[in-house]
Amino acid sequence: MTSSQEQTARPAEPLADDLVHRSGFACLVGRPNVGKSTLTNAMVGEKVAIMSARPQTTRHTIRGIVSRPDAQLILVDTPGLHRPRTLLGQRLNDLVAGTLGEVDVVAFCLPADQAIGPGDKFIAEQLVPLMTSRRKVPVVVVVTKADTVQKGELAEHLMEAEALAQSLDVEWAAIVPVSAIGGYQVHELEDVLISYLPEGPDLYPDGELTDEPEMVMVGELVREAALEGVRDELPHSLAVVVDEMNERPGSGDPESGKLPLVDVHVSLYVERDSQKAIIIGKGGARLREVGTRARQGIERLLGKRVYLDLHVKVAKDWQRDPKQLRKLGF
Repeated sequence: MTSSQEQTARPAEPLADDLVHRSGFACLVGRPNVGKSTLTNAMVGEKVAIMSARPQTTRHTIRGIVSRPDAQLILVDTPGLHRPRTLLGQRLNDLVAGTLGEVDVVAFCLPADQAIGPGDKFIAEQLVPLMTSRRKVPVVVVVTKADTVQKGELAEHLMEAEALAQSLDVEWAAIVPVSAIGGYQVHELEDVLISYLPEGPDLYPDGELTDEPEMVMVGELVREAALEGVRDELPHSLAVVVDEMNERPGSGDPESGKLPLVDVHVSLYVERDSQKAIIIGKGGARLREVGTRARQGIERLLGKRVYLDLHVKVAKDWQRDPKQLRKLGF
């Protein structure tokens, strides 16, 4: 790490002594597909947020929990903030806005491999009221994907991030370049975020990694599998609902080590028949691939065998229909 990078990754104030314990919430915000979910998973050490190269993968605020002897940091991975084009987009933005008002520190993610653009400036403008309010919520700029650029380019990006603050007449609490994939400065970022948390006891039992309900995580794993290798239009048009999830009576045998079997019934909703055909694939081949990939992830999540039943349905223009949005959980 260069000296300039060392200067940016500075905590607000060092922890006074080993007896101080801090706990609180940090919200990760940024444009869609800037690495928020990947960073959340890297900090937690387990997969609690789904990842995809497609924008708008995250549809919920998923909490990941980092527990250390000196602190408990609850990471809130939000949907990407953007200028909304549909009612769904507006509701996702509202979800982020509601989350921002309840956290102790904000991590504003800017990818190192992309120039700071209008979308980033739009988000920065939304953060100014937080930074200048009575609460004065600190905002830490996290330059993600630092491993994808040369050191000179990274240094330029850090300076651009500083210039963005100056243009808004605010000051970032810190600027920390990280690589979630390579682990570069992930622990340093934890230290910086924790330094802004209030003193307090653990908010969740030690060992818990997320407070997200299992059914929601199961649905997210199915959606992640369905988004693998599909056309650009589909991520925005795909919603997943877990209709039923029950352990089959008598399916497990502790003495022989046979794991219980969980029956999971899931509906995948798209907006048009052409999108339904994409999900199902020729002769149902693609839907079978989705089921296999999702089932493996669900079994790891639940620690049990899984029978996964998938059905693809059409809900015309559901992103713009308030009734359909309510039905699908938005």
